[in-house]
Amino acid sequence: MDAAQSTSRRVAIASVLALITTLSITRARAQADAGHPRPRWYEAAAGMKRLAESWGDQPYGAVLVLGDSIIGEGPSRVIINSDVNAHAEREAIRDARRKLGMDQLIGSVLYSTSRPCSLCEAAAANAGVGRMYFGPSLTDAGAPSSGAR
Repeated sequence: MDAAQSTSRRVAIASVLALITTLSITRARAQADAGHPRPRWYEAAAGMKRLAESWGDQPYGAVLVLGDSIIGEGPSRVIINSDVNAHAEREAIRDARRKLGMDQLIGSVLYSTSRPCSLCEAAAANAGVGRMYFGPSLTDAGAPSSGAR
């Protein structure tokens, strides 16, 4: 192996280690927040609900949070997009995936204005969402499941 290959390999290993460290910190923060819902995140989801209603869509909203930041926003777009799959929760997941450029959103927390349907819960489970809260009382829906409830 020549010097350039050796350097390239060290850079690749350092990048992988940095990613692992970042994911570990993110997971630790999400676990620390487990059981401690944040009302401000529900308020952000309620803002998405108001946005959906303002354009004549269904009254649902959701946000996806990682650490101390909203990574995905989701007003319902079922009516305006003529898409039965454009529920607020799935829109928030799609938004986060698009913004972050990754499919897995390990340790994120989903806040919704109402209890996610089973398809939205399965989408959250498949995306690696760690916990779900819904409604103004911040009901803890637990970790999402990809199976039927």
